[in-house]
Amino acid sequence: MRTKAGRNQSGQGGSLRIRRKTADLVLLAFFTAIIVFMSITPLGYIPLGVINATIIHVPVILGAILLGPAQGAFLGFIFGLTSFLKNTYMPSTLSAFVFSPVLAYSVIGPSGIWKSAFICFVPRILVGVLPYYVFRGVMALDTSGKKRMGLTILDILVSLLVAFGVRAFCVRSGLPGAAAAVIGTAAAAAVFALFLISVKGRKGDVLAYTLSGITGALTNTLIVMPSIYILYRDSYAAALNVSPDAVLTVILGVISFNGVIEAIIAGVLVLGIGKPLRRAKNRNL
Repeated sequence: MRTKAGRNQSGQGGSLRIRRKTADLVLLAFFTAIIVFMSITPLGYIPLGVINATIIHVPVILGAILLGPAQGAFLGFIFGLTSFLKNTYMPSTLSAFVFSPVLAYSVIGPSGIWKSAFICFVPRILVGVLPYYVFRGVMALDTSGKKRMGLTILDILVSLLVAFGVRAFCVRSGLPGAAAAVIGTAAAAAVFALFLISVKGRKGDVLAYTLSGITGALTNTLIVMPSIYILYRDSYAAALNVSPDAVLTVILGVISFNGVIEAIIAGVLVLGIGKPLRRAKNRNL
């Protein structure tokens, strides 16, 4: 017969599992609502003067870290679904067909259905999967030496992204190339120093959150934009009214500018929101 203590422990364990599942469902619903809300309001984008940087993928990344890859993939699917619906029923550009199988069918025929479905959904689903494994992998670094090395590499990576992004931003704002390079270098040096100061003596979770955010943002950019070039080069060129030979330059420009800035923003937001949210979630279980 089971002892009273054993029954109590079993009951407590079952209660904990129920509370954990309930908390996860609530958090999943919360992130889903945030994604939908951000997709239909300007809050999904940060105006930077010359561009708007999307942050809709941030709830997907946070969901992956806090809930796991399956729930993260679901949130990524919701992200893709909102993109599909918005580009189908409220297209804001002539190239909206690359994210809408419905519009793509009318532009290039049946092949457009699977092409646009791939671009619209697959990268967004992976945004909810890859950051989870990056986060777990970094957190598994079990020695301070590995963590210090990882933080140093991350610091260099982020600083290079800042230098590249700030320079591109300044050039698009009209500054000369030399001045833009100086400003970009100065910004990168400041970020490098501030990052070293902020993570001094801390554990590897700073690295884990930041790198997961960067990974999620770059996953979206580095799959979507090359896929547009591979699957839609001529149609995309026609929509933009440029030569097909110029599409690669356009794609690389989006990756090097929008992609870099969005990666930096995602890294900062995931670090700033993810840590307290994870502590609150664990504290309430």
